Amino acid sequence: MPNEWQRAPHYLRQAITRAEIDASRSRFVKFVGLDAYEAAGGYVRRDLFADEQNAGFVTDAELLQRLVADKLESAAASIREQGWGWMEARVERDYAEINSFGRLAPTMRPYTRKEERELKKLVAHRDDLAEKYDANEGGDEEAYKEAERLEQALNAASSAVEAFAKCAETWDTEQIRQAGVFVFIDAQGELAIERGLVKREDKPELESHGATVTGLANGERAAISEPTPKEKPLHSEKLCKRLTAHRTAAVQVELAQRPGMALAVLLHRLIPDVFDTRYGHAVAADCVGVRVECQHDALLREADDMEMSPAWSQISTQRGQWLSVLPQHINDLLPWLLDQDPGTTLLDLLAFCTASTLDGITARDGAHPINAISNAVELDMTRYWTPTRAAYFDHVPKARIVDIVANAVSPKAAADLSSMKKADAAAAAELRLANAHWLPEVLTHRDVPVMNHYDADNEENAADTQGDTDGKIDGELNGESDGANSSDADVHYHDDPASTDAAEDTPVGTPTTDDSVPVTPPVWPFPTVASVADTEVMQRSA
Repeated sequence: MPNEWQRAPHYLRQAITRAEIDASRSRFVKFVGLDAYEAAGGYVRRDLFADEQNAGFVTDAELLQRLVADKLESAAASIREQGWGWMEARVERDYAEINSFGRLAPTMRPYTRKEERELKKLVAHRDDLAEKYDANEGGDEEAYKEAERLEQALNAASSAVEAFAKCAETWDTEQIRQAGVFVFIDAQGELAIERGLVKREDKPELESHGATVTGLANGERAAISEPTPKEKPLHSEKLCKRLTAHRTAAVQVELAQRPGMALAVLLHRLIPDVFDTRYGHAVAADCVGVRVECQHDALLREADDMEMSPAWSQISTQRGQWLSVLPQHINDLLPWLLDQDPGTTLLDLLAFCTASTLDGITARDGAHPINAISNAVELDMTRYWTPTRAAYFDHVPKARIVDIVANAVSPKAAADLSSMKKADAAAAAELRLANAHWLPEVLTHRDVPVMNHYDADNEENAADTQGDTDGKIDGELNGESDGANSSDADVHYHDDPASTDAAEDTPVGTPTTDDSVPVTPPVWPFPTVASVADTEVMQRSA
């Protein structure tokens, strides 16, 4: 049976329009570009209440799919010309698939003097943005918008610093003939490239010729870390922590009422560590702090309205009941426990203690282990959280308030909010959503992170089960989430003009004699401070 919030009109409208694609969220739309889609004859259904220029809904999924495939193939074609032995194109990064390959190590040449200066400028620019972002204390709507702009700029500058290091990579032309490249679209809708991937059967020959290949030995997998999220979030980190604190409290209450399920949750956390010969290669994300770390103080810290929550009221009541029967001294605790009924008292106490360790507080909306428990207990957050001015609307821009009321109630109900002051609009929204059962996305999402398990006794079978993601575009083009909830600042890359001073382009530490070999320029352009600054100017004027 669906929860009450799933029957609300705005959720029904979401289901009806699921075949359409939100242009502001889809990484495929960002990759192709809304202008290119419209130029190809595609229609965009515009949202009358949206302020963003690129807001709207793409209605022709088949056209978008063709444009994505064409642009991805065009990018792949330019990579093929670099001499790699093979190349694969995917619509998204599949970590399990990429981890099934070894990695050919590139040679890192020293930076030239010009590159050193540019890198220092990039780092200084990033650090300056970080200081400004940390100094922004929020408050009114303008401060919130400035914080969003600074966050986008900081993410772009950080990415530029990371990308700049690639300019010093050099590849052996003979070795790359037996290695390959993956080209894919990342979560932000940008082209991403993984170079130097080595198939298992090619590793021995490469190493026999002096190549360094990591991974694929004794069950070792090539290490590829998850990228640092840099997308523009729908909610600020502070608000996300506030909301997920309420979600955590609600799940704690529900789990404490289900001793059998709490036992399963606890065992799920303990078994991989106890039976490490079987699960020792599991990359497991979990939310049970068996260290043990009670999360009650964290809930109060992240949500200053937690004490008014129905969930917190139940937690406090249950805690008081247990304190009234537990022994006063630690030395008396074990004898007391041994004297209790294991099928009632101990199991109920285990449920409360296990629930109290749940940590679902997060600064970003995305897949989280606590959602697995939320699904198991059939969590209905409308029982524990209500959208009030203090709880939510004071913490988001007025444009967001207008959008929420228009979708959750009706466009007519939101028509006058734009002309109100922010405080008045927030108060009005609280009244108009009183019976709407509306919840912010972070409280309705139920995605659970994938746990990659590599059994040491079944290494070959694990490699054989890695699937590609060619078909995954069909899912998103029919309205399924792609995991990216926002847009972010694009970093404009361009070729650096060739220097007339040979010493400027000579790697630092390289002898500047007539016999010195000139440095081969990078095979693709890299960011500069000027390009990052240009992007920030464009954001301000947008």
